[in-house]
This record gives sequence, structure tokens and C-alpha cells, in this order.
Amino acid sequence: MRVRSTITRVLLPIVALTVVAACGGSGDANRGGLPEGVSEEPGGDRTITLGTPTPTPTPTKPSSGKPSKPATTVPPAAPSGQVTVVPGRFGADPAVQGLIAKYPLYYQALVKRDSNIVKTSFPAFFYADTAINIDAAKASGWVMRPPGSIVVVGTSKQPYGVVRLNLCRSQRLQWWNPKTRKFVVVAPKGTPEAIDMVRSGVGWTMYKVVRPVPKGINCAAVRYPA
Repeated sequence: MRVRSTITRVLLPIVALTVVAACGGSGDANRGGLPEGVSEEPGGDRTITLGTPTPTPTPTKPSSGKPSKPATTVPPAAPSGQVTVVPGRFGADPAVQGLIAKYPLYYQALVKRDSNIVKTSFPAFFYADTAINIDAAKASGWVMRPPGSIVVVGTSKQPYGVVRLNLCRSQRLQWWNPKTRKFVVVAPKGTPEAIDMVRSGVGWTMYKVVRPVPKGINCAAVRYPA
């Protein structure tokens, strides 16, 4: 009897430990395991890898069904009343009509001393030809103030489809030096000028200012409206 009670006292703790271990294993699988979306990677130290959350989709605004309007680039409009182009008896010439349309923009660049206006509105060669003078006038502090006028006094055809226009520029189309309070070019009768015109995809446009000025352009008897 004494031996049996001794064996019983030894075996009971062992059985109890076995039952507790078995319950702990099943509880870890059913209740005490890792949360859903979390896994345990094998290795020395315990590393927990979290699942990547799925972002909530952002609701999109329903389409109205109307097509969107394409963006349009509108060229800067030339201010009215700054310069007057007088075609004289050459108004029917398409090259002269192109000058009437384009010269106000060029004059705007002269008044504002902004060569970018020429850059965005004229051929690259005309920009390279005139931007130097515009930038030099700005650096020197010279100004040109409207109104002014330009008169067409002759036309001539040049090679490669170029049409040369002979012009007379009024006194107001000269640079004014505020420091000396005098015109840089003293021209009581105006100044002669020649501009070559070319036909582009959008019509006739100014190609280059002819230098030196061709001989034979007489501005002595020209009357300028401004």
C-alpha cells in the first residue's frame, strides 16, 4: 500500500503536466494563434511579417459625356493705335498685306523692348536679326514711344520668292535717349528702311531687315500720319 501511494504521488504531477501541455497546443491553434494576415517565419529570432493592407478605392466622378475642349494657344494681340502702316498704291500686294498684319506686333516689341515677342511671332532668322538691336536699346535705356507710322514707297521681287518692301519710318519710330533728351537717330524727314517678306504656311511674314539700306529710297516728300 505504501509503495502504491508513493507511485501515485509521482505519476499524478506527470499526468497533469501532460494534460496542460495538450490543452495549450490546441488552444494556440484555435484561440491563441497569430492574427489573420500575420505569419511567423522560421529562424533564430522571432520575426513577424504583416500582410500588405489593400487600399480603399477612391470613388471617381462620373463622366458628363461631353468631350473636353482642346487647349488653344492664342498669340498676343497687337495694341491698337500704336503704329499706322500706310500701303499707298501697293495695298493689293499680298506681301504688303502681310506687312500690315505683322508690323504692329514688331512695333510692340520695339516699344516694350521685349525681343521675346519677336521670338514667338516671327521666323527665327528675323528674330536673330532684330533681337540684338532690341536688347541693346534696353541695355542703353533707350525707349520708343507710340504712336508711329510707316509708309510703303516701293516693292521689288528678289530671288527665291522673296519680295522686298521699301519703307519710310516716321520720326516716332526712332529710339529716344532719355539721358540726352534727343533721338538717337536724328531724322526730321523720317528714315528709309527695307524689309524682305516671305510667304509661309500662315501667309506673308517679315523675313529680315535689309542692311545696308538699299540706295534710292527717298523719304523727303513722304507725309506721315503719326
